[in-house]
This record gives sequence, C-alpha cells and structure tokens, in this order.
Amino acid sequence: MSGKVLENKAQPLGNYPHVRRVGDFIYVSGTSSRRKDNTHVGATQEENGEWTLDIRLQTRAVIENIGELLKGAGADLSAVIDMSTFLVDMKDFKGYNEVYGEFFNHATGPTRTTVAVHQLPHPNLLIEMKAIAYKPLDKNE
Repeated sequence: MSGKVLENKAQPLGNYPHVRRVGDFIYVSGTSSRRKDNTHVGATQEENGEWTLDIRLQTRAVIENIGELLKGAGADLSAVIDMSTFLVDMKDFKGYNEVYGEFFNHATGPTRTTVAVHQLPHPNLLIEMKAIAYKPLDKNE
C-alpha cells in the first residue's frame, strides 16, 4: 500500500494522502475545487464583499482535480469505477449532474452516490467528491 501527496496540488487539510494505491485499486481522497494557492474555482467575491458560488465551475474543477490526482498515480478518469459526491445543497444537483455527464456516461462511467451534507471544510465549497479507480499495476512497478 502506498499513499501519495502531489506537490503541485492544494495540500491536504489533514494528515492523509491525495491518493492511495492498494494493489490494482487507487483511492482518491475527498477533493474540492481548491487550488494550490488555497483559492477556489467557482467562488468569486463581488465588490460588495458577497461571494458568488457556481456549482458547474466547481464540479468541473473537482473532476479535473481528480483526473490530475489519478494521473499522478498512473491512471486517468477512465479508470474510475466508483464516485461519491457530497453536495451542500441538493438544489445544485442539476448543475452538478450536467457537468458530470460531460465526463462520464451510463455505459462506461463509474457507479455513483450523491448525498447532501450540512457543510464542507470551507464556506465557499458547494461540492466535494471522492473516487475509487481500478488500474492494474504495471508488472515493472
């Protein structure tokens, strides 16, 4: 079993890896739209100080972040077999689902669970996702 924290990504907020490989399976920790500089894709502060949050931009950034984390473990989004999604508000389900459908389809996409949660680690986050991927180990690894 090996865990990995990628230096070029936003660092975990706790003592856990971005990804952990166990045999042919790769587990991706809960991932948000947080950038390396700790700002968030899909969160814009207006001149009056209020924040505008965009579920579509955040969903796209989360899935792309998961793809980059998988790349660091030798896989890509096509290897994802299961996805868990945590939404702060189910009113965002439609926008999230539309963007999700740009990356995955019924025939080849992962199984999926989507739940609403009370809150996420930052008030600008609308969504967090975690993934399980299957990518057989290269015999040379």
